[in-house]
Amino acid sequence: VLELAREVRRQSRVGLVIFSYWNPVLRFGLERFCRAAKKAGVDGALITDLPVEEAGEYRQGMRRHGLATVFLAAPTSTDERLRRIAEASTGFVYAVSRTGVTGARQELPADARTLVRRLRRFTRRPIAVGFGISTPEQVAAVGRFAEAAVVGSAIVEVVEKAASSGRAPQAVAEFVRKLSAVSRQPSGHKTVG
Repeated sequence: VLELAREVRRQSRVGLVIFSYWNPVLRFGLERFCRAAKKAGVDGALITDLPVEEAGEYRQGMRRHGLATVFLAAPTSTDERLRRIAEASTGFVYAVSRTGVTGARQELPADARTLVRRLRRFTRRPIAVGFGISTPEQVAAVGRFAEAAVVGSAIVEVVEKAASSGRAPQAVAEFVRKLSAVSRQPSGHKTVG
């Protein structure tokens, strides 16, 4: 992942945030991870299974290396927990659009807008909405109330479908262009892939 980040950084100034589980970071070593991420040109990380309440050492390490921290906020989070997540997130806050598992969905849950509204009471940082975002229409809908839409599983599906043809990079680029077209409309919000 860090080698890929390094390659992307050579070609672009786009923001790079690593999404990972905590165990690989622990096995690599927190200090070593922070140094390597910074050297690769990474801007921050979201450790998806690291609760904000247990992230003190991680936050300190990231801060020492000038790396942003991003935490997940769920529709089921209490206001007190949302406040803690907002305070601990130094890059953006990732608002989980719905409960359950990730994956492409046909409709954007109403919980997403409500969660973003709740988070706005605690932060002025950008809020990205993800979990199930997979269509230009959903990206446009998110753009009406948040700064970014996170599209992950839909991109993985594009890669899987195009892998056998050897056209995965082109297919992903085309898919992201479609999603990005709506993000350049008047709301000014951006798509995060």
